[in-house]
Amino acid sequence: MSHPLPPGSLIPYTAYPMPVPVPEGHGVLIVSFNRGPYIVSAASTSKLKIDGRQVPFGGEGTYYVLVPAGPHEVKVTDPFGMPMIKTALTVHPGAGHQLAFRFGGWRNRVFDGQGADVTTFGMWSNYLIMLVFFPALFLLCCGGVALISALGSSA
Repeated sequence: MSHPLPPGSLIPYTAYPMPVPVPEGHGVLIVSFNRGPYIVSAASTSKLKIDGRQVPFGGEGTYYVLVPAGPHEVKVTDPFGMPMIKTALTVHPGAGHQLAFRFGGWRNRVFDGQGADVTTFGMWSNYLIMLVFFPALFLLCCGGVALISALGSSA
């Protein structure tokens, strides 16, 4: 399905919850987001950015985003803009390109329609960061306090 656009008009990057007609010279990204293993859904607090432009979406589920044909960088960031998952792809005119963003217990990844991992950057999950960060912080704080008290008692 396609319909011509008036010359010079641009389609805004908008996520639709259902399939949309694809205008001439454009393609559609079919992006899906899982909940992740978190208490609060990772998709509900994330931001989708295509070529640096924020695309509002409603959380976990599948969305259809019209984009001009050509190369694009697609990333999901945390609420503060820090990239969590990033990929790059070339959109062909009139075609649909599937991307499945998966927030996992160890790593955040993105997969294409055939199930191949197409992640160019996948940050560790928040749980893994906590498993590394909190013990290091604990050792630093408690070890520092113990060292200061040991040095103070020897004087």
